Amino acid sequence: MTAIIFPQTTTYSYQQAHKSALKVNWRVEDILNGDRRIDFTKRFMPETLARVNDIPFLSSYEKLKLNQIRGNSYLHIFSLVEECIVPTVIDHIHHLGSSDWVAVQALLHFAEEEGKHIRLFRGFAEEFECGFGSRCETIGPVQEIADLVLQHHPLSVILMILYVEWMTQRHYLESVRDNYLETLDVQFCSLLRHHWLEEAQHTALDTLMVEKVAADLDAAGIAAGVEDFFRLIEFLNQGLMTQVQLDIESLTHATGHAYTEAERQTIQAVQERAYRWTFIGSGLVHSHFVKTFSKISPTNCDRLMAIARAHSYAANWGSTADGENGE
Repeated sequence: MTAIIFPQTTTYSYQQAHKSALKVNWRVEDILNGDRRIDFTKRFMPETLARVNDIPFLSSYEKLKLNQIRGNSYLHIFSLVEECIVPTVIDHIHHLGSSDWVAVQALLHFAEEEGKHIRLFRGFAEEFECGFGSRCETIGPVQEIADLVLQHHPLSVILMILYVEWMTQRHYLESVRDNYLETLDVQFCSLLRHHWLEEAQHTALDTLMVEKVAADLDAAGIAAGVEDFFRLIEFLNQGLMTQVQLDIESLTHATGHAYTEAERQTIQAVQERAYRWTFIGSGLVHSHFVKTFSKISPTNCDRLMAIARAHSYAANWGSTADGENGE
């Protein structure tokens, strides 16, 4: 097997990523405590992601409920991804062996933080279920979905993790931080902020992992991994479309409103576009992800952009955000 030699243009390092991560380290107990509770009178999600205002026949109360349902599913889907990250990072550590203890230390801290994020989101889900007023179903079971994802090519899984974590940066920086036009729940925004602070360091480690995995593959291996990455995108899309249907049922139960078939179709159409943009389009066009992807598979860049365009919400198309470092 002849491995592909990539030019070493990445400025990231395991040592710097670990150092930065230690500076922003936080505890779940400092965020989820009795003094800080979810305010169910407020929206959770910024409108640029939730798109509930684009459904004209919903009342203000119904829009509030749908927005909160979207907030719950938003964190659930991130939690799904993080269930895949921990075993992927551990496998990568095993692959490195004892060749680079600085990398091992940084990656172990990475896995620990992702486990912490899972605890954070589970804590939110428990509080949400107690306070929302009706049950909201989410796609799952979580472990079954994670197991299916982890059966894919290692390069495809790490590429998915990389774009999702860059996507996290974009969402917080563009839609949550300095958002003075919307009155969002302070606790939900705090969850997103603390998540962003650590994910901003993880993107550097993800990039290093992608480059290492790709460097150990020949051209055929890279082609197989990239093709499988596109299959993972479609797998994710199918899950998102299922979540839209669950959200509509949750909205019906929460509001007691029996929507007509035409109304359900409108809600579905708007929310499908919103989900696709939020979880696929907004991440695939992130400039840092595109840079890494084009380095690995330059011949597939046009295909990547075509897929991103197909999952865009027209008003957002073409915008990018870097968000490389935490505060």
